[in-house]
Amino acid sequence: MSSDEQALYPIAVLMDELKHEEVANRLRAIRRLDTIALALGPERTRDELVPFLEESMDDEDEVLVALAEELGGFVQYIGGREHAHILLTPLETLAAQEETVVRDKAVVSLTKVAEAMNQQQMEELFVPLLKRLTTGDWFTSRTSACGLYSSAYKLAGPATQEELRRMFGQLCHDDTPMVRRAAAKHLASLTRNISKDLVLFDILPLFNHLAQDNQDSVRLLTVEALIAIAESLTPEECKQQLQQIMQNLCTDGSWRVRYAVAEKFVEVSGVACMHVCVHVLTMRATSWPRPLARTSPTRNL
Repeated sequence: MSSDEQALYPIAVLMDELKHEEVANRLRAIRRLDTIALALGPERTRDELVPFLEESMDDEDEVLVALAEELGGFVQYIGGREHAHILLTPLETLAAQEETVVRDKAVVSLTKVAEAMNQQQMEELFVPLLKRLTTGDWFTSRTSACGLYSSAYKLAGPATQEELRRMFGQLCHDDTPMVRRAAAKHLASLTRNISKDLVLFDILPLFNHLAQDNQDSVRLLTVEALIAIAESLTPEECKQQLQQIMQNLCTDGSWRVRYAVAEKFVEVSGVACMHVCVHVLTMRATSWPRPLARTSPTRNL
């Protein structure tokens, strides 16, 4: 075998395996991507392997999950942080897939790639990706976008941060409950990266909106955000801004929401001004109709 043939061999084998009719063979090929990348070297991995993977997205969900996971650790194989953006295109495609587990794994990997970027890469390459996902026609891409705001916000400059807060607000008001659920789920992580004055001005209205959502599946996911907001406020501010909404969550008509509060009982009781919620929770727990909702507060004492 000539030197040229030897150089082409790893990618040729991968192509054959990824086209194999057996899913197990395709999965095995994906799990060997790091070995193949090492054999190819950074330049050929960037120029040949990654583009090939971008064209290999029409596959079973379990193969795409494996691919999304592998790409999260691929920065080291493409030449390091300065080339991290090379991985954005395939991961963006995976983040917009229909299957939830594929999207979730892609979001985790995009977060890892974002952590390897500098501010310029973030603002010029990652934020535009985030905008595309946020404004996507399908709820799947908008749902994935919610999980990326915290990572983007950390590295962005002040002007871009302002835009990111506005864009996240759009997701909190999305017409689709699945997107609002994702926004509620990730509001806490974003809140912990934002200064106190902006928490009061920008985040608190979003929290209040989600905490009063007509879907209990959205409301129950706001408990972690409530704790994150309370942690950034003084006891007096907490009392003024959060006491009523805390009581509403503790006495919510949905047992699922009350259970979500009860599951965070220890965290809730450890934050200033949460004593009101703790008192309401413990006094009313014994009258809750669902056994699961009744036992949760005492289990978390």
